[in-house]
Amino acid sequence: MKNYDVIILGAGASGLMCGANLSKELSVAIVEGNEKAAKKLKISGGGKCNITNVDVKPSNFDGEKELIKTVFKKFNKEKLLRFLDRNNIELEIRKNRYYFCKHSSQDIIELLLKLNLENHFYYNHRIISLTKEDELFILKTDKQTLKARNVIVATGGKSFTNLGASDVGLEIAKSFDIKTKDFTPALVGLTVQKDQFWMKELSGLSTYVNIKVKDKVLKEDLLFTHKGLSGPAILSASLYWDKGDISINFTPDEAEELPKRLQIALKDKSLTNYKFAPAGNYGFTKAEVSRGGVLANELEYKSLESKKINGLYFIGEVVDVTGELGGYNFQWAFSSAYVCAKSIKI
Repeated sequence: MKNYDVIILGAGASGLMCGANLSKELSVAIVEGNEKAAKKLKISGGGKCNITNVDVKPSNFDGEKELIKTVFKKFNKEKLLRFLDRNNIELEIRKNRYYFCKHSSQDIIELLLKLNLENHFYYNHRIISLTKEDELFILKTDKQTLKARNVIVATGGKSFTNLGASDVGLEIAKSFDIKTKDFTPALVGLTVQKDQFWMKELSGLSTYVNIKVKDKVLKEDLLFTHKGLSGPAILSASLYWDKGDISINFTPDEAEELPKRLQIALKDKSLTNYKFAPAGNYGFTKAEVSRGGVLANELEYKSLESKKINGLYFIGEVVDVTGELGGYNFQWAFSSAYVCAKSIKI
């Protein structure tokens, strides 16, 4: 049975960033259920990974704003960009606001793996249980048992189940009596009621809109699909919608001319304030991320350590902080990982 100073559960964006920033004097194991690291990072953004945004504020997130502020104060967008620049990762800006990898998301994956070279990876290990005896955590996987003084849960959310995603992080939290909010699909398309079935006839058509949901206004493209509505504006709106009406302005000041097919479909409807209640969403199989996770008030804001269990940390998507579409969730993953790593001493 091997002993480590730190075990990181998950080799995704947050797990790898955390491992890269831990003190080199610490012995570190990274346990991953897949056969290789960062599968979600690899495919995101069409393989070019929308890493962050020109404008990153706590208001771009659904979650406890004080936690988000505290984390970003220690590691913000500018620090992430400097980190990537120092390591020769070339980025490009799209639509004047989205930072993407210029070449491939593989560039960032290879960088993070290189910075984790001294750490011990355990791939294809499914987590069975995590317990604590005295000062040591005992991690049982389907292949072996490991021990550590510190455990960092970076297991992500429940979306992308085809890439091995699960809610194992929440199960670990619950086993230690740490309060959580169940995962629900977020950044996902919305289905429509019978009254909006006319939208399905516009499948494939995209147009720039402003969408109001609760007190949020999202400005981006909307895409009509055979199932309902999708596109960047809808995906971000889905983060804040759980029930009730949303309102769409199909003719905002910054939009170009309304497509003819849409003009015809909307001829007897309100163009600036079209209200309707979605029927639901496309579910986890189509969701970009999961909303929910370990509740903020269960964590120390300056370290992401559990208030109840010394040495147990939660970072990235497993925390109840979810960003809008546009690089915000990767920013949170990297920021929370960095903050956590720097708080762990020998």
